[in-house]
Amino acid sequence: MSSAREHARAAGHVVLDPLREEISPRAARTRVLRLRARAWLILQAATGAVLAWFVAHDLLGHPLPFFAPITAMICLGLTYGDRLRRIVELTLGVAIGVGIGDLFVHYLGTGLWQIFAVCVVAMSLAVLAGAGQLLMMQAGIQGVIITTLVADDGQAFSRWLDAAVGGGIALIIAMLAPMRSTTKRPRERIIALVGHLAEVLTDTTQSLRNRDVGRATRALRTARQLSAELEALQSTTAEAAAAARMAPLLSGVHRAEVQEIKALLSPLDLAIRNVRVLARRAEAAVDAGEFVPDSYTDMVEGLAEATAVLQEKLEQREPLGGAQEDLVHLARQSTWPHSRAGLSAEVLRAQVRSTVVDLLVLSGMTMAEARRRVPPTRDEIDPA
Repeated sequence: MSSAREHARAAGHVVLDPLREEISPRAARTRVLRLRARAWLILQAATGAVLAWFVAHDLLGHPLPFFAPITAMICLGLTYGDRLRRIVELTLGVAIGVGIGDLFVHYLGTGLWQIFAVCVVAMSLAVLAGAGQLLMMQAGIQGVIITTLVADDGQAFSRWLDAAVGGGIALIIAMLAPMRSTTKRPRERIIALVGHLAEVLTDTTQSLRNRDVGRATRALRTARQLSAELEALQSTTAEAAAAARMAPLLSGVHRAEVQEIKALLSPLDLAIRNVRVLARRAEAAVDAGEFVPDSYTDMVEGLAEATAVLQEKLEQREPLGGAQEDLVHLARQSTWPHSRAGLSAEVLRAQVRSTVVDLLVLSGMTMAEARRRVPPTRDEIDPA
């Protein structure tokens, strides 16, 4: 053990003996950055807890408004997507759990079977009320709290009102003090995603040029991961759109930016699907030693370069239309088939053409205009 500890120190790690955990400087920096990113959320939760307690205790006169600060903190931890519905669900769940718990404690006392019965009854009533999982679990949790920790003091309505106060305070804070990072996150995610799309195309290009099966496989693996990134982007954008609708203090610039990103999701989804097919066919061609014309590989490379330009435009907050000229030029190149091109090569060319349309739409064209700018395939044979 001591030798392992000495090795960790020699490598520059910080060793925490009580936890037997090693934290590298990079991990420590990551945790500090994570704390900075969540600092506003922490401040919101703490402020919500204090305000909820003040309203329930000082203004309403409840002696121990336990549920007010707890509910406020839980609500402020919810995402912006469907936040109104979730806060209502949470408040109803608390009300059902508190009511059932108080009834059991008052008439049947406390004990093991009472805890079991309160959980079953409260959660079942929540489901019958049309609850989602959040409401159902909150009903059970609050019922258990009442059954095990709270005496029969006849304050069921006060406790429900405390929960309502906490939810209301949370909603007010979310509307008046929104997290601006919520509206910034979609742009950060889409920049990263478009960059990864360009990496897939670059790796595919190099695998075709060098007949590198390993690189082709790596490109395909990355391409398959893009769908998960897109789902995360869609979720983040939906959350940001909900925040922009709910938060009147967010500027019109933030709302416009969220709408701009939202409009890019559909063509980006189509581009990812087409590039995934392209990468899969490239791997098959390289693995089987199929002939792929250099002109087709150049098209894939041109697609990678155009995608990288789109990423740069997103980073610089410049109009995406600046990438259209390169894409239109690539579309013209893709119209000419090669006399020796086999199935895999022709699939590659077809996917390049489809992806060009997707990226033209992403850059601001309508679908009809984008399709018009990609000429139909020529019957002439490329002498190369």
